[in-house]
Amino acid sequence: MDEERRERIAALDEERLEQIAALPKTELHLHFEGAAPPGFIRGLAKEKHVDLSGIFNRDGSYAYRDFVHFLSVYEAATSVLKTPDDYARLTTAVLEECAKNGVIYAETFLSPDFCGGGDVPAWREYLHAIREAADAAERDMGITLRGVVTCIRHFGPDKAKRAALCAAETAGDWLCGFGMAGDENRGEQKDFAYSFDMAREAGLGLTSHACEWRGASEARNAIRDLGVSRIGHGVRAIADPATVEMIAEEGITLEVCPGSNVFLGVFPSLKDHPIERLRKAGVKVTVSTDDPPFFHTTMRKEYTDLAKTFGWDEADFLEINRNAMHAAFCDDATRDAILKRLEPET
Repeated sequence: MDEERRERIAALDEERLEQIAALPKTELHLHFEGAAPPGFIRGLAKEKHVDLSGIFNRDGSYAYRDFVHFLSVYEAATSVLKTPDDYARLTTAVLEECAKNGVIYAETFLSPDFCGGGDVPAWREYLHAIREAADAAERDMGITLRGVVTCIRHFGPDKAKRAALCAAETAGDWLCGFGMAGDENRGEQKDFAYSFDMAREAGLGLTSHACEWRGASEARNAIRDLGVSRIGHGVRAIADPATVEMIAEEGITLEVCPGSNVFLGVFPSLKDHPIERLRKAGVKVTVSTDDPPFFHTTMRKEYTDLAKTFGWDEADFLEINRNAMHAAFCDDATRDAILKRLEPET
């Protein structure tokens, strides 16, 4: 770390940290159900007379042992989201939290497997309800949301094809991307090529989770086999300089979730996280929260933690947000409008 950044860190006080926390923000890697406030899920479960007490700690937060168990708890929490109206309410709850944290643009991962069981007509109903609530939030809170359909890796390639069909049938200005989430240790990126080809033909932007748990080859496979322009996480690529160089040269943007990576033990601490090394290597990195209540983080916390650890200031975060908007899957008019809102007042 250079001397200038050390001086920035030394000069940080509560007022300076608040200035950084208050910056306008963009977020590309946000799992929709994973962003559900625990209180919202508990309340919905109570309404539906569903006992979900086993997935919460005594303090009301989500309880899980490791990443695989996290996926089970995630799916249990999602199980009370049964109707389009449930998802409309979830949209409002999630966007209220995002807006509180200064997020002005977000792309969220939506799975037709959870929203209608992969059936296109049912998926349309869910999507309509989500979009209506998102439009209301944009009007009332000033936050713009766009949707990225994700297939679930551990559900297998056949279900992925159904998710891709749902995405292709509803592609447009609001539903603008397709990706893959789930257990990275199940199957291979190439197993899902058909689904990504379908989404590409529908004009959707492409992203895939890679290099969160597996090594650098996962990133290369996602780029080569699926043709993605973004990678969810991608952080373990740091172990292979040739892969980092490939990501930088091909202009692939990484959806980095530092707090999530540290919480799950991908890296032991934020100072060990490679986000700054990736930047210095010419990789386009962005900052997101992943599943914020599960990992006890917020976008405000991400910003202040990065400032305290790496000495990032307004110029650094502006670069990060510009990276995000240039990689965003939205239309050009939306991109330009958000980029203008990100610029500092003069």
